[in-house]
Amino acid sequence: MRPLAFAPRLLQSFKGYSLSHFYKDLMAGIIVGIVALPLAIAFGIASGVSPERGLITAIIGGFIVSALGGSSVQIGGPTGAFIIIVYGIIESFGLQGLAVATFIAGILLLMMGFLKAGTIIKFIPYPIIVGFTAGIGLTIFTTQIPDFLGMHIDELPGDFASKWVTYFMNLHAINYWALGVSLLSVLIIVFTPHFSKKIPGSLIAIIVMTMAVYLLRTYGGVTDIETIGDRFSISATLPKPQHIGLSFESVRLLLPPAFTIAMLAAIESLLSASVADGVIGEQHDSNTELIAQGFANMVVPFFGGIPVTGAIARTMTNINNGGKTPVAGIIHAVILLLILLFLSPLTKHIPMACLAGVLVVVAYNMSNLRTCRKLLRHPKSDVAILLITFLLTVFLDLTIAIEVGMLLAMVILLKRVTESTRISVFTDKIDLTAGAEVHAAEHLTVPKQVDVYEIEGPYFFGIANKFNEVIRQVGHTPEIRIIRMRKVPFMDSTGINNLVSLIQMSHDEHIHIILSGVNESVRQTLISGGINNQLSDEDICPDIHAALHRAEIILKKK
Repeated sequence: MRPLAFAPRLLQSFKGYSLSHFYKDLMAGIIVGIVALPLAIAFGIASGVSPERGLITAIIGGFIVSALGGSSVQIGGPTGAFIIIVYGIIESFGLQGLAVATFIAGILLLMMGFLKAGTIIKFIPYPIIVGFTAGIGLTIFTTQIPDFLGMHIDELPGDFASKWVTYFMNLHAINYWALGVSLLSVLIIVFTPHFSKKIPGSLIAIIVMTMAVYLLRTYGGVTDIETIGDRFSISATLPKPQHIGLSFESVRLLLPPAFTIAMLAAIESLLSASVADGVIGEQHDSNTELIAQGFANMVVPFFGGIPVTGAIARTMTNINNGGKTPVAGIIHAVILLLILLFLSPLTKHIPMACLAGVLVVVAYNMSNLRTCRKLLRHPKSDVAILLITFLLTVFLDLTIAIEVGMLLAMVILLKRVTESTRISVFTDKIDLTAGAEVHAAEHLTVPKQVDVYEIEGPYFFGIANKFNEVIRQVGHTPEIRIIRMRKVPFMDSTGINNLVSLIQMSHDEHIHIILSGVNESVRQTLISGGINNQLSDEDICPDIHAALHRAEIILKKK
Protein backbone atom coordinates (compact mmCIF):
# COMPACT_ATOMS: atom_id res chain seq x y z
CA MET A 1 0.00 0.00 0.00
CA ARG A 2 1.41 3.39 -1.01
CA PRO A 3 2.13 5.80 1.86
CA LEU A 4 -0.11 8.83 2.17
CA ALA A 5 1.45 11.97 0.68
CA PHE A 6 0.84 13.98 3.85
CA ALA A 7 3.45 14.34 6.60
CA PRO A 8 3.31 17.78 8.31
CA ARG A 9 6.77 19.02 9.21
CA LEU A 10 5.40 20.39 12.51
CA LEU A 11 4.94 16.86 13.90
CA GLN A 12 8.48 15.90 12.90
CA SER A 13 9.86 19.11 14.45
CA PHE A 14 8.68 18.16 17.94
CA LYS A 15 11.28 15.37 18.08
CA GLY A 16 14.13 16.85 20.11
CA TYR A 17 12.40 20.22 20.38
CA SER A 18 13.87 22.28 23.23
CA LEU A 19 13.38 25.59 25.04
CA SER A 20 16.20 27.15 23.01
CA HIS A 21 14.38 26.15 19.80
CA PHE A 22 11.21 27.74 21.10
CA TYR A 23 13.00 30.97 22.00
CA LYS A 24 14.42 31.25 18.45
CA ASP A 25 11.01 30.48 16.94
CA LEU A 26 9.36 33.01 19.26
CA MET A 27 11.72 35.84 18.29
CA ALA A 28 11.47 35.01 14.58
CA GLY A 29 7.67 34.68 14.75
CA ILE A 30 7.27 38.08 16.44
CA ILE A 31 9.47 39.83 13.86
CA VAL A 32 7.82 38.07 10.89
CA GLY A 33 4.38 38.95 12.28
CA ILE A 34 5.32 42.64 12.48
CA VAL A 35 6.85 42.50 8.99
CA ALA A 36 3.77 40.77 7.57
CA LEU A 37 1.42 43.47 8.89
CA PRO A 38 2.02 46.18 6.26
CA LEU A 39 2.33 43.64 3.44
CA ALA A 40 -0.96 41.92 4.33
CA ILE A 41 -2.71 45.29 4.46
CA ALA A 42 -1.12 46.48 1.20
CA PHE A 43 -1.87 43.27 -0.69
CA GLY A 44 -5.45 43.26 0.59
CA ILE A 45 -6.13 46.84 -0.52
CA ALA A 46 -4.36 46.39 -3.88
CA SER A 47 -6.44 43.25 -4.52
CA GLY A 48 -9.64 45.25 -4.18
CA VAL A 49 -10.68 44.13 -0.69
CA SER A 50 -10.54 45.78 2.73
CA PRO A 51 -7.34 45.82 4.82
CA GLU A 52 -8.65 43.41 7.45
CA ARG A 53 -9.33 40.79 4.76
CA GLY A 54 -5.62 40.83 3.97
CA LEU A 55 -4.85 40.47 7.69
CA ILE A 56 -7.37 37.64 8.11
CA THR A 57 -5.78 35.82 5.17
CA ALA A 58 -2.33 36.14 6.77
CA ILE A 59 -3.67 34.99 10.16
CA ILE A 60 -5.75 31.96 9.12
CA GLY A 61 -3.79 31.02 6.01
CA GLY A 62 -0.44 31.54 7.72
CA PHE A 63 -1.49 29.36 10.66
CA ILE A 64 -2.71 26.47 8.47
CA VAL A 65 0.32 26.55 6.14
CA SER A 66 2.72 26.38 9.11
CA ALA A 67 0.70 23.79 11.03
CA LEU A 68 0.16 21.40 8.12
CA GLY A 69 2.91 22.29 5.61
CA GLY A 70 5.90 20.30 4.43
CA SER A 71 8.52 22.99 5.04
CA SER A 72 10.14 23.90 8.37
CA VAL A 73 10.27 27.64 7.70
CA GLN A 74 7.62 28.45 5.07
CA ILE A 75 5.41 31.46 5.88
CA GLY A 76 2.03 31.59 4.17
CA GLY A 77 -0.26 34.50 3.46
CA PRO A 78 -1.40 36.88 0.71
CA THR A 79 1.24 37.79 -1.88
CA GLY A 80 1.70 40.28 -4.68
CA ALA A 81 1.40 37.60 -7.36
CA PHE A 82 -2.35 37.27 -6.67
CA ILE A 83 -3.20 40.97 -6.79
CA ILE A 84 -4.10 41.06 -10.47
CA ILE A 85 -6.03 37.78 -10.63
CA VAL A 86 -7.96 38.59 -7.43
CA TYR A 87 -8.79 42.11 -8.61
CA GLY A 88 -10.02 40.72 -11.94
CA ILE A 89 -12.23 38.09 -10.30
CA ILE A 90 -13.80 40.68 -8.00
CA GLU A 91 -14.50 42.99 -10.94
CA SER A 92 -16.19 40.17 -12.90
CA PHE A 93 -17.83 38.05 -10.20
CA GLY A 94 -17.75 40.06 -6.97
CA LEU A 95 -16.47 39.01 -3.55
CA GLN A 96 -18.67 35.93 -3.51
CA GLY A 97 -17.14 34.83 -6.82
CA LEU A 98 -13.67 35.29 -5.34
CA ALA A 99 -14.64 33.12 -2.36
CA VAL A 100 -15.89 30.33 -4.65
CA ALA A 101 -12.81 30.52 -6.90
CA THR A 102 -10.46 30.40 -3.89
CA PHE A 103 -12.34 27.41 -2.44
CA ILE A 104 -12.17 25.52 -5.75
CA ALA A 105 -8.46 26.37 -6.01
CA GLY A 106 -8.01 24.84 -2.55
CA ILE A 107 -9.64 21.61 -3.71
CA LEU A 108 -7.39 21.54 -6.80
CA LEU A 109 -4.29 22.05 -4.64
CA LEU A 110 -5.46 19.30 -2.31
CA MET A 111 -5.86 16.95 -5.27
CA MET A 112 -2.40 17.89 -6.58
CA GLY A 113 -0.88 17.04 -3.22
CA PHE A 114 -2.65 13.71 -2.72
CA LEU A 115 -1.90 12.72 -6.34
CA LYS A 116 1.77 13.54 -5.64
CA ALA A 117 1.99 16.17 -8.35
CA GLY A 118 4.35 18.35 -6.30
CA THR A 119 7.43 17.06 -8.09
CA ILE A 120 5.81 17.58 -11.52
CA ILE A 121 5.07 21.27 -10.88
CA LYS A 122 8.78 21.85 -10.34
CA PHE A 123 9.32 21.11 -14.02
CA ILE A 124 7.35 24.13 -15.23
CA PRO A 125 9.75 25.97 -17.58
CA TYR A 126 11.64 28.85 -15.99
CA PRO A 127 10.82 31.34 -18.82
CA ILE A 128 7.10 30.91 -18.05
CA ILE A 129 7.63 31.70 -14.37
CA VAL A 130 9.83 34.71 -15.15
CA GLY A 131 7.44 35.90 -17.87
CA PHE A 132 4.27 35.95 -15.83
CA THR A 133 5.93 37.24 -12.64
CA ALA A 134 7.47 40.10 -14.65
CA GLY A 135 4.07 40.75 -16.21
CA ILE A 136 2.40 40.74 -12.79
CA GLY A 137 5.06 43.14 -11.52
CA LEU A 138 4.40 45.62 -14.33
CA THR A 139 0.64 45.30 -13.85
CA ILE A 140 0.92 45.91 -10.09
CA PHE A 141 3.06 48.97 -10.76
CA THR A 142 0.41 50.23 -13.18
CA THR A 143 -2.42 49.81 -10.66
CA GLN A 144 -0.50 51.77 -7.99
CA ILE A 145 0.09 54.92 -10.06
CA PRO A 146 -3.04 56.78 -8.81
CA ASP A 147 -2.15 56.31 -5.13
CA PHE A 148 1.57 56.87 -5.81
CA LEU A 149 0.83 60.23 -7.46
CA GLY A 150 -2.17 61.07 -5.26
CA MET A 151 -4.51 61.34 -8.26
CA HIS A 152 -8.26 60.91 -7.78
CA ILE A 153 -9.69 59.24 -10.88
CA ASP A 154 -13.39 58.42 -10.75
CA GLU A 155 -13.50 55.75 -13.47
CA LEU A 156 -10.30 53.89 -14.27
CA PRO A 157 -10.31 51.70 -17.44
CA GLY A 158 -9.67 47.99 -17.06
CA ASP A 159 -7.05 47.37 -19.75
CA PHE A 160 -3.35 48.18 -19.45
CA ALA A 161 -2.98 50.66 -22.33
CA SER A 162 -6.12 52.65 -21.46
CA LYS A 163 -4.95 53.01 -17.86
CA TRP A 164 -1.74 54.74 -18.98
CA VAL A 165 -3.64 56.99 -21.38
CA THR A 166 -5.88 58.04 -18.47
CA TYR A 167 -2.86 58.68 -16.23
CA PHE A 168 -1.23 60.97 -18.79
CA MET A 169 -4.50 62.85 -19.27
CA ASN A 170 -4.69 63.46 -15.50
CA LEU A 171 -1.11 64.55 -14.81
CA HIS A 172 -2.45 67.95 -13.81
CA ALA A 173 -4.17 66.30 -10.82
CA ILE A 174 -0.96 65.09 -9.14
CA ASN A 175 -0.92 65.63 -5.36
CA TYR A 176 2.70 66.57 -4.61
CA TRP A 177 2.33 65.85 -0.89
CA ALA A 178 1.28 62.28 -1.73
CA LEU A 179 4.05 62.00 -4.33
CA GLY A 180 6.57 63.11 -1.71
CA VAL A 181 5.32 60.46 0.72
CA SER A 182 5.57 57.79 -2.00
CA LEU A 183 9.10 58.75 -3.04
CA LEU A 184 10.36 58.95 0.55
CA SER A 185 8.83 55.53 1.24
CA VAL A 186 10.65 54.02 -1.73
CA LEU A 187 13.93 55.64 -0.67
CA ILE A 188 13.59 54.31 2.89
CA ILE A 189 12.90 50.79 1.60
CA VAL A 190 15.84 50.92 -0.81
CA PHE A 191 18.40 52.24 1.69
CA THR A 192 17.29 50.35 4.83
CA PRO A 193 19.35 47.21 4.01
CA HIS A 194 22.50 49.34 4.24
CA PHE A 195 22.02 49.81 7.99
CA SER A 196 19.51 47.10 9.02
CA LYS A 197 19.50 43.53 7.73
CA LYS A 198 16.75 42.17 9.96
CA ILE A 199 14.10 44.90 10.05
CA PRO A 200 12.69 45.37 6.54
CA GLY A 201 12.47 48.79 4.94
CA SER A 202 8.75 48.48 4.29
CA LEU A 203 8.03 48.38 8.03
CA ILE A 204 10.33 51.36 8.75
CA ALA A 205 8.79 53.30 5.85
CA ILE A 206 5.26 52.74 7.11
CA ILE A 207 6.13 53.71 10.70
CA VAL A 208 8.08 56.85 9.69
CA MET A 209 5.65 58.04 7.00
CA THR A 210 2.57 57.32 9.12
CA MET A 211 3.97 59.45 11.96
CA ALA A 212 4.98 62.20 9.52
CA VAL A 213 1.58 62.31 7.81
CA TYR A 214 -0.21 62.23 11.17
CA LEU A 215 1.81 65.28 12.31
CA LEU A 216 1.19 67.06 8.99
CA ARG A 217 -2.57 66.42 9.17
CA THR A 218 -2.86 67.30 12.88
CA TYR A 219 -0.51 70.27 13.21
CA GLY A 220 0.45 71.31 9.68
CA GLY A 221 -3.01 71.69 8.19
CA VAL A 222 -2.21 69.28 5.32
CA THR A 223 -5.44 67.33 4.93
CA ASP A 224 -5.23 66.08 1.35
CA ILE A 225 -2.93 63.10 2.00
CA GLU A 226 -5.30 60.16 1.90
CA THR A 227 -4.95 57.43 4.55
CA ILE A 228 -6.44 53.97 4.99
CA GLY A 229 -9.03 55.40 7.37
CA ASP A 230 -10.30 57.80 4.66
CA ARG A 231 -11.14 54.88 2.41
CA PHE A 232 -11.81 51.91 4.71
CA SER A 233 -13.19 51.11 8.14
CA ILE A 234 -11.27 48.35 9.91
CA SER A 235 -13.10 46.01 12.27
CA ALA A 236 -10.99 44.83 15.21
CA THR A 237 -12.65 41.38 15.35
CA LEU A 238 -12.36 38.07 13.58
CA PRO A 239 -15.34 37.61 11.25
CA LYS A 240 -17.80 34.79 11.74
CA PRO A 241 -17.87 31.98 9.16
CA GLN A 242 -20.03 32.90 6.20
CA HIS A 243 -21.79 31.11 3.34
CA ILE A 244 -19.85 31.42 0.06
CA GLY A 245 -22.68 30.54 -2.35
CA LEU A 246 -21.20 27.39 -3.86
CA SER A 247 -23.28 25.99 -6.73
CA PHE A 248 -22.80 23.99 -9.94
CA GLU A 249 -23.16 27.14 -12.05
CA SER A 250 -20.64 29.11 -9.98
CA VAL A 251 -18.16 26.22 -10.18
CA ARG A 252 -18.57 26.08 -13.97
CA LEU A 253 -17.99 29.83 -14.35
CA LEU A 254 -15.11 30.11 -11.90
CA LEU A 255 -13.16 26.93 -12.67
CA PRO A 256 -10.71 28.68 -15.11
CA PRO A 257 -9.68 31.46 -12.66
CA ALA A 258 -9.64 28.89 -9.84
CA PHE A 259 -7.21 26.80 -11.87
CA THR A 260 -5.00 29.86 -12.31
CA ILE A 261 -5.06 30.53 -8.55
CA ALA A 262 -4.17 26.90 -7.84
CA MET A 263 -1.29 26.83 -10.34
CA LEU A 264 0.04 30.18 -9.14
CA ALA A 265 -0.19 29.10 -5.50
CA ALA A 266 1.53 25.80 -6.23
CA ILE A 267 4.34 27.40 -8.23
CA GLU A 268 4.98 30.24 -5.80
CA SER A 269 4.78 28.13 -2.64
CA LEU A 270 7.08 25.39 -3.97
CA LEU A 271 9.48 27.99 -5.35
CA SER A 272 9.57 29.69 -1.95
CA ALA A 273 10.11 26.36 -0.17
CA SER A 274 12.90 25.42 -2.61
CA VAL A 275 14.68 28.73 -2.02
CA ALA A 276 14.38 28.16 1.74
CA ASP A 277 15.81 24.63 1.36
CA GLY A 278 18.92 26.07 -0.24
CA VAL A 279 19.46 28.39 2.72
CA ILE A 280 18.73 26.03 5.64
CA GLY A 281 20.07 22.84 4.04
CA GLU A 282 16.84 20.84 4.30
CA GLN A 283 14.46 19.21 1.84
CA HIS A 284 10.78 20.15 2.00
CA ASP A 285 7.94 17.73 1.23
CA SER A 286 6.33 19.29 -1.84
CA ASN A 287 3.17 17.15 -1.75
CA THR A 288 2.50 17.90 1.92
CA GLU A 289 3.09 21.58 1.16
CA LEU A 290 0.47 21.51 -1.60
CA ILE A 291 -2.02 19.79 0.73
CA ALA A 292 -1.46 22.50 3.35
CA GLN A 293 -1.93 25.22 0.72
CA GLY A 294 -5.13 23.45 -0.34
CA PHE A 295 -6.56 23.36 3.18
CA ALA A 296 -5.64 27.02 3.71
CA ASN A 297 -7.38 28.12 0.51
CA MET A 298 -10.45 26.04 1.33
CA VAL A 299 -10.80 27.63 4.78
CA VAL A 300 -9.99 31.34 4.26
CA PRO A 301 -12.94 32.07 1.90
CA PHE A 302 -15.40 31.30 4.72
CA PHE A 303 -13.84 34.15 6.72
CA GLY A 304 -13.62 36.64 3.85
CA GLY A 305 -9.97 35.95 3.04
CA ILE A 306 -8.18 36.00 -0.30
CA PRO A 307 -5.88 33.33 -1.85
CA VAL A 308 -2.98 32.04 0.23
CA THR A 309 0.45 30.89 -0.85
CA GLY A 310 4.01 30.68 0.42
CA ALA A 311 5.64 34.12 0.64
CA ILE A 312 9.33 34.21 -0.26
CA ALA A 313 10.09 37.56 1.45
CA ARG A 314 8.45 36.59 4.75
CA THR A 315 9.97 33.11 4.61
CA MET A 316 13.45 34.59 4.20
CA THR A 317 12.73 37.03 7.05
CA ASN A 318 11.83 34.03 9.20
CA ILE A 319 15.12 32.28 8.32
CA ASN A 320 17.24 35.41 8.81
CA ASN A 321 15.79 35.94 12.28
CA GLY A 322 16.48 32.41 13.49
CA GLY A 323 13.23 30.54 12.77
CA LYS A 324 13.85 26.79 12.96
CA THR A 325 10.48 25.05 12.89
CA PRO A 326 6.86 25.69 11.83
CA VAL A 327 6.23 26.98 15.37
CA ALA A 328 7.67 30.33 14.19
CA GLY A 329 5.02 30.53 11.47
CA ILE A 330 2.26 29.77 13.96
CA ILE A 331 3.58 32.49 16.31
CA HIS A 332 3.61 34.94 13.37
CA ALA A 333 -0.11 34.22 12.84
CA VAL A 334 -0.82 34.74 16.56
CA ILE A 335 1.05 38.09 16.53
CA LEU A 336 -1.03 39.26 13.57
CA LEU A 337 -4.21 38.20 15.39
CA LEU A 338 -3.22 40.23 18.45
CA ILE A 339 -2.45 43.24 16.25
CA LEU A 340 -5.84 42.91 14.55
CA LEU A 341 -7.69 42.66 17.87
CA PHE A 342 -5.86 45.37 19.81
CA LEU A 343 -3.93 47.67 17.46
CA SER A 344 -5.94 47.70 14.24
CA PRO A 345 -7.43 51.19 14.90
CA LEU A 346 -3.91 52.60 14.51
CA THR A 347 -3.66 51.25 10.95
CA LYS A 348 -6.21 53.82 9.76
CA HIS A 349 -3.44 56.46 9.91
CA ILE A 350 -1.23 54.68 7.33
CA PRO A 351 -1.02 56.82 4.15
CA MET A 352 -2.22 55.22 0.92
CA ALA A 353 0.76 56.80 -0.86
CA CYS A 354 3.13 54.95 1.49
CA LEU A 355 1.44 51.62 0.73
CA ALA A 356 1.71 52.47 -2.97
CA GLY A 357 5.45 53.02 -2.47
CA VAL A 358 5.74 49.63 -0.76
CA LEU A 359 3.91 47.94 -3.64
CA VAL A 360 5.98 49.72 -6.29
CA VAL A 361 9.11 48.20 -4.72
CA VAL A 362 7.36 44.80 -4.56
CA ALA A 363 6.46 45.18 -8.25
CA TYR A 364 10.06 46.05 -9.16
CA ASN A 365 11.40 43.01 -7.29
CA MET A 366 8.82 40.77 -8.98
CA SER A 367 9.81 42.07 -12.41
CA ASN A 368 13.32 40.67 -11.91
CA LEU A 369 14.81 42.75 -14.71
CA ARG A 370 18.29 41.22 -14.42
CA THR A 371 16.95 37.71 -14.94
CA CYS A 372 14.84 38.89 -17.88
CA ARG A 373 17.90 40.43 -19.55
CA LYS A 374 19.87 37.19 -19.08
CA LEU A 375 17.03 35.09 -20.53
CA LEU A 376 16.89 37.32 -23.61
CA ARG A 377 20.34 35.92 -24.51
CA HIS A 378 19.07 32.32 -24.27
CA PRO A 379 17.74 30.22 -27.21
CA LYS A 380 15.04 31.88 -29.31
CA SER A 381 12.40 29.38 -28.18
CA ASP A 382 12.92 30.35 -24.51
CA VAL A 383 12.83 34.04 -25.42
CA ALA A 384 9.56 33.50 -27.30
CA ILE A 385 7.96 31.78 -24.29
CA LEU A 386 9.18 34.56 -21.97
CA LEU A 387 7.90 37.42 -24.16
CA ILE A 388 4.57 35.82 -25.07
CA THR A 389 3.81 34.95 -21.43
CA PHE A 390 4.83 38.46 -20.35
CA LEU A 391 2.75 40.24 -23.01
CA LEU A 392 -0.32 38.06 -22.47
CA THR A 393 -0.12 38.68 -18.71
CA VAL A 394 0.06 42.45 -19.20
CA PHE A 395 -2.39 42.95 -22.06
CA LEU A 396 -4.87 40.10 -21.72
CA ASP A 397 -5.17 37.85 -18.69
CA LEU A 398 -2.98 35.84 -16.35
CA THR A 399 -5.08 32.69 -16.95
CA ILE A 400 -4.54 32.92 -20.70
CA ALA A 401 -0.84 33.69 -20.19
CA ILE A 402 -0.24 30.54 -18.12
CA GLU A 403 -2.27 28.33 -20.46
CA VAL A 404 -0.61 29.63 -23.65
CA GLY A 405 2.83 29.63 -22.02
CA MET A 406 2.44 25.99 -20.93
CA LEU A 407 1.15 25.00 -24.38
CA LEU A 408 4.10 26.70 -26.08
CA ALA A 409 6.55 25.08 -23.66
CA MET A 410 5.09 21.62 -24.34
CA VAL A 411 5.21 22.12 -28.11
CA ILE A 412 8.84 23.28 -27.96
CA LEU A 413 9.73 20.41 -25.61
CA LEU A 414 8.18 17.88 -28.01
CA LYS A 415 10.06 19.48 -30.90
CA ARG A 416 13.36 19.25 -29.01
CA VAL A 417 12.75 15.64 -27.95
CA THR A 418 11.76 14.71 -31.49
CA GLU A 419 14.88 16.36 -32.88
CA SER A 420 17.06 14.60 -30.29
CA THR A 421 15.65 11.15 -31.18
CA ARG A 422 17.73 9.60 -33.95
CA ILE A 423 16.83 6.81 -36.37
CA SER A 424 19.76 5.10 -38.08
CA VAL A 425 19.66 2.52 -40.88
CA PHE A 426 22.29 -0.25 -41.30
CA THR A 427 22.37 -2.46 -44.37
CA ASP A 428 26.00 -3.74 -44.39
CA LYS A 429 27.74 -3.43 -41.01
CA ILE A 430 26.91 -2.39 -37.45
CA ASP A 431 29.59 -0.61 -35.43
CA LEU A 432 29.51 -1.97 -31.87
CA THR A 433 32.33 0.08 -30.40
CA ALA A 434 30.03 3.03 -29.58
CA GLY A 435 27.35 0.96 -27.87
CA ALA A 436 26.91 -1.13 -24.76
CA GLU A 437 26.67 -4.49 -26.60
CA VAL A 438 30.44 -4.75 -27.23
CA HIS A 439 31.86 -8.20 -28.01
CA ALA A 440 35.27 -9.26 -29.31
CA ALA A 441 34.51 -8.05 -32.83
CA GLU A 442 34.19 -4.35 -33.52
CA HIS A 443 31.66 -4.83 -36.31
CA LEU A 444 28.77 -7.11 -37.04
CA THR A 445 27.94 -8.01 -40.64
CA VAL A 446 24.34 -7.54 -41.65
CA PRO A 447 23.15 -10.29 -44.03
CA LYS A 448 21.81 -9.37 -47.43
CA GLN A 449 18.06 -8.78 -47.56
CA VAL A 450 18.18 -7.58 -43.92
CA ASP A 451 17.84 -3.93 -42.83
CA VAL A 452 18.57 -2.81 -39.28
CA TYR A 453 16.82 0.32 -37.97
CA GLU A 454 18.12 1.72 -34.68
CA ILE A 455 15.93 4.12 -32.66
CA GLU A 456 17.77 6.26 -30.10
CA GLY A 457 15.30 8.06 -27.84
CA PRO A 458 11.68 7.79 -26.70
CA TYR A 459 9.29 6.22 -29.22
CA PHE A 460 6.19 8.38 -28.84
CA PHE A 461 3.71 10.18 -31.07
CA GLY A 462 6.27 12.84 -32.01
CA ILE A 463 8.65 10.26 -33.50
CA ALA A 464 6.25 7.69 -34.96
CA ASN A 465 5.73 9.51 -38.27
CA LYS A 466 9.47 10.21 -38.50
CA PHE A 467 10.14 6.46 -38.39
CA ASN A 468 7.69 5.84 -41.25
CA GLU A 469 9.42 8.52 -43.33
CA VAL A 470 12.85 6.91 -42.79
CA ILE A 471 11.49 3.53 -43.94
CA ARG A 472 10.07 5.11 -47.11
CA GLN A 473 13.38 6.86 -47.83
CA VAL A 474 15.37 3.59 -47.77
CA GLY A 475 14.14 2.88 -51.29
CA HIS A 476 14.25 -0.95 -51.32
CA THR A 477 12.26 -3.82 -49.84
CA PRO A 478 14.21 -6.25 -47.63
CA GLU A 479 13.05 -9.66 -46.51
CA ILE A 480 13.69 -8.90 -42.83
CA ARG A 481 13.61 -5.68 -40.83
CA ILE A 482 15.34 -5.63 -37.45
CA ILE A 483 14.24 -2.76 -35.23
CA ARG A 484 16.93 -2.13 -32.62
CA MET A 485 15.33 -0.58 -29.51
CA ARG A 486 18.08 -0.80 -26.87
CA LYS A 487 18.03 3.01 -26.44
CA VAL A 488 14.24 3.41 -26.33
CA PRO A 489 13.38 4.28 -22.69
CA PHE A 490 9.60 4.30 -23.16
CA MET A 491 6.76 4.11 -25.68
CA ASP A 492 3.33 5.71 -25.69
CA SER A 493 0.09 4.46 -27.24
CA THR A 494 0.76 6.24 -30.54
CA GLY A 495 4.18 4.62 -30.78
CA ILE A 496 2.68 1.19 -30.06
CA ASN A 497 -0.08 1.73 -32.63
CA ASN A 498 2.52 2.88 -35.18
CA LEU A 499 4.69 -0.17 -34.55
CA VAL A 500 1.74 -2.58 -34.75
CA SER A 501 0.68 -0.96 -38.04
CA LEU A 502 4.24 -1.24 -39.37
CA ILE A 503 4.37 -4.95 -38.47
CA GLN A 504 1.00 -5.57 -40.12
CA MET A 505 2.03 -3.64 -43.26
CA SER A 506 5.36 -5.52 -43.36
CA HIS A 507 3.59 -8.88 -43.06
CA ASP A 508 1.34 -7.91 -45.97
CA GLU A 509 4.52 -7.27 -47.99
CA HIS A 510 6.04 -10.58 -46.75
CA ILE A 511 8.66 -8.75 -44.69
CA HIS A 512 9.55 -10.32 -41.35
CA ILE A 513 9.95 -8.00 -38.32
CA ILE A 514 12.38 -8.68 -35.46
CA LEU A 515 12.73 -6.47 -32.37
CA SER A 516 16.13 -6.20 -30.68
CA GLY A 517 17.27 -4.99 -27.27
CA VAL A 518 13.80 -4.24 -25.89
CA ASN A 519 14.04 -3.33 -22.19
CA GLU A 520 11.60 -4.90 -19.74
CA SER A 521 9.33 -1.86 -19.24
CA VAL A 522 8.99 -1.28 -23.00
CA ARG A 523 8.38 -5.02 -23.50
CA GLN A 524 5.53 -4.97 -20.99
CA THR A 525 4.10 -1.88 -22.71
CA LEU A 526 4.23 -3.69 -26.07
CA ILE A 527 2.60 -6.81 -24.65
CA SER A 528 -0.21 -4.77 -23.09
CA GLY A 529 -0.63 -3.09 -26.50
CA GLY A 530 -1.15 -6.45 -28.21
CA ILE A 531 2.26 -6.89 -29.86
CA ASN A 532 2.25 -10.61 -28.95
CA ASN A 533 -0.57 -11.06 -31.46
CA GLN A 534 1.74 -9.77 -34.20
CA LEU A 535 5.12 -11.26 -33.23
CA SER A 536 6.24 -14.51 -31.63
CA ASP A 537 8.45 -14.53 -28.54
CA GLU A 538 11.41 -15.57 -30.73
CA ASP A 539 11.05 -12.32 -32.68
CA ILE A 540 11.63 -10.17 -29.58
CA CYS A 541 15.36 -10.62 -28.97
CA PRO A 542 17.48 -9.45 -26.01
CA ASP A 543 20.30 -8.00 -28.18
CA ILE A 544 21.48 -7.46 -31.75
CA HIS A 545 23.49 -10.73 -31.80
CA ALA A 546 20.37 -12.76 -31.04
CA ALA A 547 18.36 -10.72 -33.55
CA LEU A 548 20.87 -11.33 -36.38
CA HIS A 549 21.01 -15.03 -35.48
CA ARG A 550 17.21 -15.14 -35.65
CA ALA A 551 17.35 -13.41 -39.06
CA GLU A 552 19.82 -15.99 -40.42
CA ILE A 553 17.53 -18.84 -39.30
CA ILE A 554 14.54 -17.22 -41.06
CA LEU A 555 16.56 -16.63 -44.24
CA LYS A 556 17.70 -20.28 -44.30
CA LYS A 557 14.09 -21.43 -43.93
CA LYS A 558 13.06 -19.19 -46.81
